[in-house]
Amino acid sequence: MSSKSIDREVPPQGAIVVHPVRDERGQSRTAEGRLEEAIGLALALDLVIHDAFIAPLRKRVPATLFGKGKVEEIGKIIEAAEADVAVVDDQLTPVQQRNLEKAWKVKVIDRTGLILEIFARRARTKEGRLQVELARLSYEKSRLVRTWTHLERQRGGAGVMGGPGETQIETDRRLIADKIVKLKKDLIEVRRTRDLQRGARQRHPYPSVALVGYTNAGKSTLFNRLTKAEVMAEDMLFATLDPTIRMLDLPDGRPAILSDTVGFISELPHELVEAFRATLEEVKEADVILHVRDISSDETDAQAQDVRTVLSRLGVELEERRLIEVWNKFDLVDSETRDRLIGDARRANPPAIVVSAVTGEGCDDLLAIVAEMVDEAPAVEIIATPAQGAAVAWLYRHGRVLERETQDDGGTRLAVKLSAQALGQFEQLFPQASLRA
Repeated sequence: MSSKSIDREVPPQGAIVVHPVRDERGQSRTAEGRLEEAIGLALALDLVIHDAFIAPLRKRVPATLFGKGKVEEIGKIIEAAEADVAVVDDQLTPVQQRNLEKAWKVKVIDRTGLILEIFARRARTKEGRLQVELARLSYEKSRLVRTWTHLERQRGGAGVMGGPGETQIETDRRLIADKIVKLKKDLIEVRRTRDLQRGARQRHPYPSVALVGYTNAGKSTLFNRLTKAEVMAEDMLFATLDPTIRMLDLPDGRPAILSDTVGFISELPHELVEAFRATLEEVKEADVILHVRDISSDETDAQAQDVRTVLSRLGVELEERRLIEVWNKFDLVDSETRDRLIGDARRANPPAIVVSAVTGEGCDDLLAIVAEMVDEAPAVEIIATPAQGAAVAWLYRHGRVLERETQDDGGTRLAVKLSAQALGQFEQLFPQASLRA
């Protein structure tokens, strides 16, 4: 027996990345920027990029997307690069995907399949895995024509009068449909449990803050900076998928709940919208939303619009919510641009906050504004007797104390800002305390 160890690791797959573009007029982002994003998606799947390029389209060909000459040209590039995978940064029909695989003799992945594969690898929670599996099956259901090699075989009918049996493709589609029904039932149960957990959190008198933003905008790094947590944060698209929740200490000493959500991306596959809808319920319930933007990116405005578009599809209108735009990655901006960005942030409506999650620059200012925004109710005056020290301590933990005065009898008068929920809980816990609006 050989003493050499056996390498069982799957060898890395080489890939080429193609971004088809027909007409850039009226587009909010450049073809170069879109190609760079597609490369980032491929790298997130651990593919080794042998070549990446923009492929102009005169028109979309129903059978292959590209014209015959372009298909042959790309095929020669794939052969020369000895690639195993061709990533086409567009949505391919099942027929186009099958025909390109035949022509190029490699596995072809379109933008939707690429994002679904990333989600399948990164989801950690039970709900996240169920959501991704449901989305993947919905996507694959229309692609059985290319996925299987035995689909046209028929199974015999039952009984003498049974006639021709159903084809294998019909069987497989039926099996997938059954699996989808089961996954939906499992998701209902998981969400019921999560709704109970959210209800328990809502009974706590803590304001809630949610982070949203384009993928790789630095949300998880900012989340770690603000909460002193250690959530995975890498320079990678979709580094984190499942929502994460931690306690956040506001400048006045009051705690808040901060949730980090999955990043968005342009042209989000419709198969994943339902998965986002469940994940972003934390956003819909938040008192304050922090829209984190990568201000160092040339595509920052287009990315911000993509975030608004996806949230709108999910029923969250940022313009109607308590929103703070957080212009992150300020440390990557050159010195000539910094002053202009600071001025632009002040003139924005509402004003934006310029921060660096890496260095911490601007984070104290951000927390101060969050504390102001969660003060939704007018201040109330509370008088506690000398024996009600616990009530005073509770107010410091769950509200923002604006004024404090010790009275002649040893009691304490406080002017405090509390949320309606916290005020109701205080009245239940300390009914002997005197309140005045």
